[in-house]
Amino acid sequence: MNPEISKSTRHAKITGDFGETIVLYWLSRHGFECASVDHTGIDLIARNPHTAEVMGISVKARSRSTGKGDTALSIPVDNFEKAQAACDAFGCNPYFAIVIDADDLVRVYLLTQDKLLQVHPPGKTASSWAMTPAWLAQYDADPEIRQFTFECSTGRWWGGAG
Repeated sequence: MNPEISKSTRHAKITGDFGETIVLYWLSRHGFECASVDHTGIDLIARNPHTAEVMGISVKARSRSTGKGDTALSIPVDNFEKAQAACDAFGCNPYFAIVIDADDLVRVYLLTQDKLLQVHPPGKTASSWAMTPAWLAQYDADPEIRQFTFECSTGRWWGGAG
């Protein structure tokens, strides 16, 4: 496990950009025609080569401090309305991509907005994407939740190994 990390002042913005880029890369790597968009509600548009479905994807990315990988990701309720409105405008179906960078893993989940709301119904202000071991096992078992992971390690870096 890596030691405690010290994040830059722009790390949240950089994490968001990384999340969008890694999802875009993975989709492209698997034959999806896709593009980054700068629109309220969605970050990516992709055409699934297996189904021809056009997906409007809202990417939510977080970088967790060492040992905080089980912290849930909160998605404000208005994000669902914004994603739906953008998808209505572009004629696509709303999806969410959840990207969590924690400890030595980057976990990425891709699912429809409807599935996300079914799995984690929102409270008054937000839906909470849980990251506990029990929830990770449920995501792994659910065929409607697409996912991939990257294992990360730092060999040699300033300040020593890790």
